[in-house]
Amino acid sequence: MRIIAGEFRGRVLKSPADHRTRPTSDRLRETLFNILAPRIGDDTRLLDLCAGTGAIGIEALSRGAEFVTFVDKSRRACALIEENLDLIGIDESKTEVVALPAENFTGRKHAVGWDIAFYDPPYDNDYSLVLFDFGAEESTLLREDGVFIAEHHSKNILPDASGNIRRWRLLTQGDTCLSFYERS
Repeated sequence: MRIIAGEFRGRVLKSPADHRTRPTSDRLRETLFNILAPRIGDDTRLLDLCAGTGAIGIEALSRGAEFVTFVDKSRRACALIEENLDLIGIDESKTEVVALPAENFTGRKHAVGWDIAFYDPPYDNDYSLVLFDFGAEESTLLREDGVFIAEHHSKNILPDASGNIRRWRLLTQGDTCLSFYERS
């Protein structure tokens, strides 16, 4: 797995030895970041939920994002993310790695929200709790004009809306879909 563009372009990330982690493919990451490019600047905060190797967040940092929060319930995955951050040489002040299940993290109040949130759980997970947290009236997860993206299997049909968030784009690539949500 490699970084596709930006400051760290071409750098190779470590992958887990087991097959429990399903990293987002290089091709899908490239498509995702082509869509997100206008939203990424030097003040962009990205939330990488079920971060796995950290590839999405590291790609965002490579393309100029200010700060990335990596969340994964596996301590092993969090250690791998930290290894990859060290391997690339990313300043610790630009990242935070949190070992928690996604729904525990999104169920909390946060002082500062994110401009982009990417959620990529195992495909058999229940997406409804995290969707509910992002769509809740009192949610502090997204900044104004923020976007929430869920990666899911094409057979797992996500709702067009959840509370105060509405899907504005559905992208399908093979068996994988990206659902893009914004506040309505």
